[in-house]
Amino acid sequence: MTESSITQELDTSGLLCPLPVLKARRALNTMHSGQRLRVIATDAKAPGDFAAFCEQSGDLLVEASQDGERFRIVVQKR
Repeated sequence: MTESSITQELDTSGLLCPLPVLKARRALNTMHSGQRLRVIATDAKAPGDFAAFCEQSGDLLVEASQDGERFRIVVQKR
């Protein structure tokens, strides 16, 4: 995935569930269909939380990867 495919980035480091998902939902509400949001999170539950969120919202979970203690999650707005 290229950096140019990311429309917005949200750093939720230090926040616990459900705050990363709630902040991401707020950001996605300002975005257009097809745009991508990258979320940086430190909560170990974040990948599962975002998978459940995307299943419910209809948005696409493009990436959920880990780099040390940080998770990188990319969601594409439906």
